[in-house]
Amino acid sequence: MAEIKSGSGEGVRYKPYVPAETDMREFTVKALIIGLVMSVVLGAANAYLGLKAGMTIAATYPAAVIGMALLRLMKGSILEENFARTVGSIGESVAAGAIFTLPAFFIAGIWPEFATTGHYLESTAIMLVGGVLGIMFVALLRRVMVEDVELPFPESVAAAEIHKAGRSGGTGAKFLFSAMGVGAFIQSLTQFKFFASSWEHFVTFARTSIPLRTSGTATGESGMLLSSPGVSPAYMGVGYIIGPKLASLNFSGGLLAWGLFVPIITYFIGPTLIPEGTTPDEGTWTAMSNNVWRLIVRPIAIGGMLMSAGFTLFRMRKSLATGIMRSIGDVKKAATGEHVANRIDLDLSFKWIMLGILVSAVATFFIYNYFAQDVTAALTATVVMVIAGFFFAAVSGYLVGIIGSSNNPISGLTLSTLLIAALLMVALGMTGSPGVAAVLGVAAVVCVSSAVAGEMLQDLKVGHILGGTPWKMQVGDLFGVGLAALVMFFPIVILHQGDINMGGTGLGGKTYSAPQASLMALLSQGIVGGQMAWPLIIVGMFMGLGFILMQVRSPMLVSVGMYLPLETTFAIFIGGLFKGIVEKMNAKKQHNEGQKARVENSGVLLAAGLIAGEALIGLLFAGLAVLDYKYDTWIPEIFSFFPLPFWVSLLVFVVIGWILIKIPLKNAGRPDEPAPPSAVF
Repeated sequence: MAEIKSGSGEGVRYKPYVPAETDMREFTVKALIIGLVMSVVLGAANAYLGLKAGMTIAATYPAAVIGMALLRLMKGSILEENFARTVGSIGESVAAGAIFTLPAFFIAGIWPEFATTGHYLESTAIMLVGGVLGIMFVALLRRVMVEDVELPFPESVAAAEIHKAGRSGGTGAKFLFSAMGVGAFIQSLTQFKFFASSWEHFVTFARTSIPLRTSGTATGESGMLLSSPGVSPAYMGVGYIIGPKLASLNFSGGLLAWGLFVPIITYFIGPTLIPEGTTPDEGTWTAMSNNVWRLIVRPIAIGGMLMSAGFTLFRMRKSLATGIMRSIGDVKKAATGEHVANRIDLDLSFKWIMLGILVSAVATFFIYNYFAQDVTAALTATVVMVIAGFFFAAVSGYLVGIIGSSNNPISGLTLSTLLIAALLMVALGMTGSPGVAAVLGVAAVVCVSSAVAGEMLQDLKVGHILGGTPWKMQVGDLFGVGLAALVMFFPIVILHQGDINMGGTGLGGKTYSAPQASLMALLSQGIVGGQMAWPLIIVGMFMGLGFILMQVRSPMLVSVGMYLPLETTFAIFIGGLFKGIVEKMNAKKQHNEGQKARVENSGVLLAAGLIAGEALIGLLFAGLAVLDYKYDTWIPEIFSFFPLPFWVSLLVFVVIGWILIKIPLKNAGRPDEPAPPSAVF
């Protein structure tokens, strides 16, 4: 790609694919509508995935493929595709910020009920002001950061190259949409109970009589609650995307929880909970094991996540410090920058940016005052939010430029803000529910702002390469953030209430564990509300420190694996194994870099399709449960006459394995074909 000198004479930049003097359709109604629809759909899919598995996938790549496929049918331009992708991917970042923090209000007991009109308005306001602040902060920083040749922006470069490759034919949409159909079909069969989605059984190794502290004895059993991998295309898709190493780390946390901690603790405390002289059945031991995991092991896992988050920030301290120092200098340059005539250099007006920040800050003050019922505390929280929000938006953008948005430690940045805000609330004498609510409010706004800033800067870099107009992309993202803020509460409500109607406990429960939000809730309650389970948290922190000393690659992922149900981490591990097989077959077939990239691209698209398909159908059935619609009446009579055992469910793993292994390898192409960009998440 050719390089030209920048207008200021400082450094170099890429010559855009569409020259600055070209007048090409970009901000059009059809591109905006497609982008807004993708923003909602991809945001809802990521909300489902994040609440269940504690992970989200970057939406830039699937948004690019879907937008390209639809706009090619309408003879759209490459800049329209770029605009639609920009708007479409922003919903994922709003969803990420929402699911990491909003469920914490319910889990912490601030919201006794989640689905109320008042909580919808509060959530919408938080997402809206956080999203607008993220856009405004990035508009200040864009020019310097996207033109920095030291920032590689790996995911942005991949997305830009995919747009350009689409101009020469082929978008990969067939992989994405066909896999969405497969994921939706399998999830539908699961909901109709055509086969069991999981299997568990308490296996007894030995039985012994244990003396009680008071008198008599009780029967104790040495055993383990075994569980199968969940029949979930989405989980296997996640495992495929993160790869065998990270999937194994995640699964190792599940093995520690269910293979070590739960059996040991159940063995020693179980007999004290059983009436004297009785012998509990398998159901009793199963319920007891689940309670031990929920009440004891999960708080230990949260301590591990806390230590891991702190270690992640410490390990990135140089990058964080550099990002903060750069952000200060970038604001000065933005405020005193010379007027530029080129459309590819035009951002939102500096005056409009300052006005947007001011209005958002005022709105945030009223939100915090509503939570805290204290003007001083609300003003303090607002100042903390604006300062922390700006610096973390800059840091988020800088980290995206280095490692991509998929690896951006948003939860770690949010956790830092939460701790600062919590300590300030305590110093101001704020206690109880108002103080906890104010702390969570600060964390929520900063989390959404940082997530939006990182995703938007990634998209602006794509636009920089392709020749998009920055201010149009920024305005488009304002539309995307606005719509996402208005509707993103509903997918969370549907999943929460649907789980309750089906016998679950909703957010923070087994089905939708929401690990990041649970961590935020526990810390805010512990510091401000004085309800911290410190012994278990400290044990978990020492466990996390042990992981760090052992040089575990991702202590956070191991801790999250402990927090999630075993069926979840097991299924993710299976997906990682499929990716490992593909990598082995690549080596065996001696594929060159171009062939490996084609295998990678098609495999990631298939995995993303499986995730989106299951997520959308999961939301549909959760919505039916909320409406109390008896969809089980749709089940054909044959399902009742021939109930299928769990081993039939294993055929699903064979089908998913064939899709994620055979199809990508089949599309490796010829060795002499030019190498496409690698699909990086």
